[in-house]
Amino acid sequence: MPHDITKMKREMERLYPIGIQNFEDLRRNGYIYVDKTALIHRLVRTGKYYFLGRPRRFGKSLMISTLEAYFQGKRELFKGLDIEILEKEWTVRPVLHLDLNSRNYNGIESLKAILNQHLEKWEKMYGCEKQNRAPEERFAYIIEHAAKQTGQNVAILIDEYDKPLIQAIGNEKLQDEYRNTLKAFYGNLKSCDGYIKFAILTGVTRFSRVSIFSDLNNLNDITMDDNYSALCGITENELKGNFEPDIRQLAEKMNISFDETCNRLKKLYDGYHFTENGEGMYNPFSLLNTFYRMELDNYWFATGTPTLLVKMLKQNDYRLSNLTEGVQASSYELNGMENTENNPVPMFFQTGYLTIKDYDKEFKTYTLGFPNEEVEHGFINFLMPSYVNINEHESAFQIMNFVKEVRAGKIDDFMARLQSFMAGTPYELARQQELHYQNVLYIMFSLLGFYTEAEYHTSQGRIDMVVKTKEYIYVMEFKLEGTAEEAIKQINEKQYAAPFASDPRKLYKIGVNFSRETRNIERWIVE
Repeated sequence: MPHDITKMKREMERLYPIGIQNFEDLRRNGYIYVDKTALIHRLVRTGKYYFLGRPRRFGKSLMISTLEAYFQGKRELFKGLDIEILEKEWTVRPVLHLDLNSRNYNGIESLKAILNQHLEKWEKMYGCEKQNRAPEERFAYIIEHAAKQTGQNVAILIDEYDKPLIQAIGNEKLQDEYRNTLKAFYGNLKSCDGYIKFAILTGVTRFSRVSIFSDLNNLNDITMDDNYSALCGITENELKGNFEPDIRQLAEKMNISFDETCNRLKKLYDGYHFTENGEGMYNPFSLLNTFYRMELDNYWFATGTPTLLVKMLKQNDYRLSNLTEGVQASSYELNGMENTENNPVPMFFQTGYLTIKDYDKEFKTYTLGFPNEEVEHGFINFLMPSYVNINEHESAFQIMNFVKEVRAGKIDDFMARLQSFMAGTPYELARQQELHYQNVLYIMFSLLGFYTEAEYHTSQGRIDMVVKTKEYIYVMEFKLEGTAEEAIKQINEKQYAAPFASDPRKLYKIGVNFSRETRNIERWIVE
């Protein structure tokens, strides 16, 4: 009983800041805070104008709120943190904090309304002589007069600067309207330089081609800067230093060791790399939810749907296997949103669905891939209804049955189910049948790989597949041209089964052919 009381007390004392983006609220109410203030102090002391891009739910808003409290001189909130020792002055400055995240932008008036809302608040504080002028003129006046009235230059904090632009992707006319309005508004970060102490813009994407930043050549883009790679997110050391009691409690609940629990957390939530040399970052939202609920799950993925990304993949006839075989991209591509209509890779990287896996110094190219199992599993699941003949609401049920049939050795059953998944290939895909066929198989066997041991290799229209369960090994050859007999023959001639000769599990060789006429699997042979 004493043990249970101690445990309950500890649980009550552990407050997880899920969804809390206000630094003052977090600190006054005793929520867990991973101390990033040394980096924030370096940020302020070593530069003036910044841009930082990070995926959603990665702590950008909390970082902005921390800066706000710092510039407001709220020293008491930083007691016990690194900056308490590092900072000697604690100068109180006027802070202009613009948050574009909390609105659905469906037209230029909605953008003007949110700008007006902030401008009116600032005008009440610093004067409203330009109240009837354009938003950018009002903003410039506020900056100047805030500095003159207080005797201190202004801190400007802009959170999710790109939210309207992202929502307007695909609507070039509306994007142009947003772009022109925001370009003029943000342009004050340069024209009012004499009255500004510090300015930072955060967002998900960097719209370089569309000229938002064309006049802001004074911005220091720290998105891919080693010095600030850990500014948002949680490092391995921060995880173990701040959440060891939580990891131990989770380990106890799952009845596994502390080290195994750490490994599971790493596989699920670690792996974000924002620079070629930066250490891997954990998704903070997923970690906090895991410790709050004491359960592993796909928390980050569940908070947003990558509908736009899937649309871009389909529009570009993208080979899905590239996502795991390694996407190549230059730094120029990753830092901008150029030609998103023909190249979805920058958007995938900037939104956090792909991350840096390797870097070629000679050719200055990055290799990208899924950061972790949460993102990969969630994304592949989300892809299913767009490529596979399956009802969105039935996908989990169908996957479950597919996996059970594979595990039970019911070859005809799972092959028939795979056949049904491929039925109904749209006629307009006739010219890209091969690609569509490969994409469907990629989705199914990627999902299978989360529940079994699946290996796949694609090259020149050939797909070789090995699936291992507790009791069975399946060596499969899919023929895009030819017959099921030819597929079996290839397995035998190339001795695909040889590596498993000493394995005690029962081995099946499965040859499958695909018909261009029916746009589906036609036959399969089992040996």
